[in-house]
Amino acid sequence: MSGAIRPQPRPPVRWRDIDGILLLDKPLGLTSNAALQQVRRLFRARKAGHTGSLDPLASGLLPICLGQATKVCGLLLESNKTYQVTVAQGARTTTGDREGNVIERGPVLDLKPQAIRRIAGSFLGASAQVPPMHSALKHHGQRLYQLARRGLEVDRPARQITIHRLEFQGMDGDQLRFEIECSKGTYIRSLVEDLARAFGTVGHVASLRRVSLGPFTNPAMQTLAGLVEAATQPGSLDALLQPADSALPGLPAVRLGAAEQACVLQGQPVFVAGPASARVRMYGTEGLFLGVGRMTAEGRRLAPERIMVKLPAATSGAA
Repeated sequence: MSGAIRPQPRPPVRWRDIDGILLLDKPLGLTSNAALQQVRRLFRARKAGHTGSLDPLASGLLPICLGQATKVCGLLLESNKTYQVTVAQGARTTTGDREGNVIERGPVLDLKPQAIRRIAGSFLGASAQVPPMHSALKHHGQRLYQLARRGLEVDRPARQITIHRLEFQGMDGDQLRFEIECSKGTYIRSLVEDLARAFGTVGHVASLRRVSLGPFTNPAMQTLAGLVEAATQPGSLDALLQPADSALPGLPAVRLGAAEQACVLQGQPVFVAGPASARVRMYGTEGLFLGVGRMTAEGRRLAPERIMVKLPAATSGAA
C-alpha cells in the first residue's frame, strides 16, 4: 500500500440566515456569479443573489443581496446605471470589447473636444438599440453569446433605452473617456460602436467600470480582498452590510402599528392612509422594515407585496 497521505475533505459550510446588501467592487476577470459565490461563502449566507450582471471585462459596483434582501433584486434591476468607459478608436471587434478579434479597421481621428461633445449630445434621450450578439439574451432557448461563439448571427429586435447623460471626460492617445448614465437594458458595447461610427470611424470598449446603480450613487465599495481580511475579525463582515431598505429610498414610507404589522406579516391587507396607488415601504413597530406593499387607488388600504423580514414563530402563527 502507498504511504501517501490523503487530503482531508473540507469541512461543510455552516450556512446561516443573514440579511443585507453588500456593495461589492467586482474585480476584472471574474464573472458576476463567481463573485457572488465567493461573497456568499465568506458570509456563509444561506441565500444570495446579485443585481445586474457585469461582464468579466468590467469592474465596479455589483450589489449582492443576502437573505431577505434578495427580494429587492428585481426592483434594483429596473434602476439606472452609471459607467465609466474608455473607447478605443480604429478597430471594431467580434465582441465589441478588447477581448474580441478585430473584424474592421478605421482611422484614428484627431477629434476636437467640442466636436466630441456635440456628437455625444445627439445620443441623449430615448432611442432604439439592437442588442449585441455577445449578450446573455436568449433566442429560441439559447443564449446569444453561445450562438455567436459558433459563428452564427440572428436577427435581434431593437429595445427602447434612454441615455440620460453622456459626458466626455478626456482623451489618452487614440482612446476617449466617457461617463454614461443610462437606463436598464442599455448595452455599452453597442453604444460605443454607434458612437464611434458617429465620429467617422470604428471602435470598441477598452475598459468599463460601473460606479453607480439606482440609489447607490458613487458608494464606498468593498473588495474581495477586504472581505477576506474582515472575515478574520468577528462581526466585521456583517458590519459592512447595508439594510435592505437602503435600495428603496424612492418609495414613500408607511408606518404601521402592532395590529397592522401582524396582519401584514401574514399577507393580509390593512386599512391605513398612504399615497394613492403607490408602491410603498412598510415599517412596523420600533421602525422595523417589513417590506414593500401597494396602496389602493383611494389611498386608504395597503396590500403587502413582498415581505422582507423573517417571521418569528409567534408572529407567523406557528404553534
